[in-house]
Amino acid sequence: MPLPHHRTAPRALDGVLVADFSRVLAGPLAAVTLADLGAEVIKVERPGSGDDTRSWGPPFAPGPAAGDGPPTAAYFHAANRSKRGLALDLADPRDAAAARELARRADVLIENFRPGTLDKYGLDPAATLAANPGLVHCTITGFGSGAGAALPGYDFVVQAVGGLMSLTGEPGGPPLKAGVALVDVLTAKDAVTGILAALRHRDRTGQGQRVEVNLLSSLLGSLVNQASGYLATGRDPVPLGNRHPSIAPYETLACRGGLLAVAVGNDRQFRALAAALGAPGLAEDVRFRHNQDRVRNRTDLVKELEERLAADTPRGWTARLAAVSVPCGPVNTVSEALELAERLGLDPVAPVGAGALPQVRSPLRLSATPVAQPAAPPRLDGDGTALRTWLSGPGDRPLPPRM
Repeated sequence: MPLPHHRTAPRALDGVLVADFSRVLAGPLAAVTLADLGAEVIKVERPGSGDDTRSWGPPFAPGPAAGDGPPTAAYFHAANRSKRGLALDLADPRDAAAARELARRADVLIENFRPGTLDKYGLDPAATLAANPGLVHCTITGFGSGAGAALPGYDFVVQAVGGLMSLTGEPGGPPLKAGVALVDVLTAKDAVTGILAALRHRDRTGQGQRVEVNLLSSLLGSLVNQASGYLATGRDPVPLGNRHPSIAPYETLACRGGLLAVAVGNDRQFRALAAALGAPGLAEDVRFRHNQDRVRNRTDLVKELEERLAADTPRGWTARLAAVSVPCGPVNTVSEALELAERLGLDPVAPVGAGALPQVRSPLRLSATPVAQPAAPPRLDGDGTALRTWLSGPGDRPLPPRM
C-alpha cells in the first residue's frame, strides 16, 4: 500500500506498488518511469554488492546513495531514483519468503533474471500469479524465453547481433554502437507500455498477466524504415554516416568552423533552404527539384550546399534557417543540449535533495496527474529493516515511511 503524500495533485499511478527485482538498466529504467508516475517502487538487490551498476564508474556520484560504503556510480543514479532499498539473498529461506510476500502484495513485479532462475525460489511467473492473481509480472530477457533463453542479454552485444551496429558509422568504416545503451532504453519503454496496458486490463477484469519483452525484439521493432527497406528489397541497408537513406539533405553539412545538422523533409523546405542560402535556383535545378532527385544526386547537392554554408557558422545558420522554418541545428555536446533545453523552458534537470546528484527530469508532462518530484536513489538496503518488518506483518498495513 502506498504512503500518504501531501500533494497538490494526484499521480497517475498512486496506489500502485512495484517490486523491482531487476538489475543494470532496462528493468530499473522501466521501474523509474513507474515511480515518476507515482508508483511506490521497492528495489530488491543482492546483499553486499547490490546492483552491478553501483560499481560501474567512474564517474561516481556523491550523496545519500553512497551511504557509508564505497561511492555509488553515476550510472546507478540514472535508473534508480525515487525507489526504496531492500537487500534480499534469495538463497536464504527467510529472505526468499520475504521476496515471495513482496510479490504477493505488489501490483507489478519487474525482473530480468535468465528464464528458469526464479523457479527454485517460487518467484517465477506461474508461482507469483498463482499467489497473486492480480499481479502484472514483467519479464525482461535478452533473447526471449525460447531457444535464446540461455543467452545473456547485454545492450552492446544486442546492438551487434541485432543489426544496429551494421547501420551505424561512416561508409566503409567499422560498425559502431550508439553512444548510449539505446537498446536497454527502448526495451524499458516497451516494458512500461506493456505494464500500463496490463494494469488497464486488470482495472477492467481484476486479472493480472505476464508481460514479456526482450532486447532483441525491441531493437528489431525500432529499426523501422531500415527493416522495412530490407523486407521490401531483400537487400541489407548499409551505414551512411549521418546521411539518411531516403531523404536529402538530411545530414550534417560543413559550415565555417563546424557542422550543421539539416533535416529537409519536403520540397517546400528545400526551396526555403535554397532561398536562405542566396541560391533559389537550386530548387529548380533538375538534379534537386524533388526529394528523389536530391537523393540520387546527393554528392552534387552537398557540394553546392557546403560552398554556400561556408559563409557562416553553425549557430549563425541555425538562426537564419530557423527563421524560415528549415529544421536544423548545431551538433551540441551534452552540456550544450541541457543548456538548450533550459533556454527553451523545458526545465531538464531536477534537484533531488541536499548533496545528491541531480536527475534529468522525466520527459512526461501530464496536466491532471503530473509526474512526481524525483528523490535520491536508495542506499543498499537503506529501507531494509522497516520493509522486512512490514513484510512480516499483516498485509493491510501501510508501507513504513521512506528512510
